[in-house]
Amino acid sequence: MRIFYGWWMVAACMVAGLVGNALGLFGAGVYLHQVSTMFGWQTGLVSGAVTLFYVVSAILLMPVGSGIRRLGPRPIIAAGGIAMAGGVAGIGQAKAPWHVYVAFLSMGIGWSCLSTTAVATTLAPWFERHQGRAMSIASLGASAGGMIGAPMLFFGIGRIGFASTTAIAGCCTLVVLLPLAVFVMRHRPEDKGLFPDGVPPDGTALNSDAVLWTRRSAIRTTALRSVITAFGLGMMVQIGFLTHQVSLLTEALDPAAVSLTVSGTAVAALLGRLLLARFADRVDVRIVSAGVLLLAACAFVAIGLTSSSIVLICGSLVFGLTVGNVTTLAPIIVRREFGAAAFGPIFGAASCAIQLATALGPSLYGLMHDRFGQYRGALLAAAAVDAVAAMIALSGRRPGSPT
Repeated sequence: MRIFYGWWMVAACMVAGLVGNALGLFGAGVYLHQVSTMFGWQTGLVSGAVTLFYVVSAILLMPVGSGIRRLGPRPIIAAGGIAMAGGVAGIGQAKAPWHVYVAFLSMGIGWSCLSTTAVATTLAPWFERHQGRAMSIASLGASAGGMIGAPMLFFGIGRIGFASTTAIAGCCTLVVLLPLAVFVMRHRPEDKGLFPDGVPPDGTALNSDAVLWTRRSAIRTTALRSVITAFGLGMMVQIGFLTHQVSLLTEALDPAAVSLTVSGTAVAALLGRLLLARFADRVDVRIVSAGVLLLAACAFVAIGLTSSSIVLICGSLVFGLTVGNVTTLAPIIVRREFGAAAFGPIFGAASCAIQLATALGPSLYGLMHDRFGQYRGALLAAAAVDAVAAMIALSGRRPGSPT
């Protein structure tokens, strides 16, 4: 029995997500800590470069979604690999703050092309019945990237130095992503004479594209606005924490424990995504989203109210269970409620707004740390934000009709 080519697309997206998250999302915290320590720069100053990373990627998400819909993923993934490689190699050569900003700008371009938006838009035409499972499985690459990204970077920095490690990481990015884009990525199942899910439509399945949504009509609905607001808030405090996790843990743990805890956070994210992949097509994903956001709030409270090493580690692991799913649930909700036909433009707009909110996270954490000399205030504020986000996610459970 031949494997449906859509699952090869899922595997390719998984690898792209692994590279993008290992060197982008999870690597950012390592770069932040490394350059701050090497040059004695203030955390808030360097955090601004991370904010630029997210702002640039946010601005590009709409063209990325529309570009993949029109041209297919091949040129987008290739461009993303080149930009990510250049930024990662460049951060190791930084000698002044503006060098750091340029490197993070390049990484922001790369991450937009390897992001959840790119993955979800790439897979949208390939699956109908199994779209939740396909997206969840593809997102496992992001968790794997978190598991191996920080430890490998720390190992390399300890053995051969920061500049050599980032140079090698940049080269590996090109070696992995360019062949993947050229030889594996395809646009639509029709291009290979296939149907979504690999089976001809039987005429009885629900056609989720019956309503021909446009970007404008979708944005007018409470459904899409609630997704943007809830996940914008949730991602803002999540990415802020992940960016500063290394610095936060370093205050109480030795380097080996910090590395293991960061990896453990990613392992927990992997487990959370595996659980979602098992049930994504059979549950109310808005209720699941609210539960995930509330669990993250509890983890923030625990970490913020104690300096115990055990609580810091356990809190990070509990938080890790939510990390991947906060990222994955938004495109699943939009794909389920608005269909595949206009998914790229609609989720591109939604993810742009979510990412702009996300971009505030690293700087907010950094500024609050510099103001109060610790992370407690930022963590407790993050818990309150996640609780509000959970209520907003539930508020839009039924989509409206387009005007």
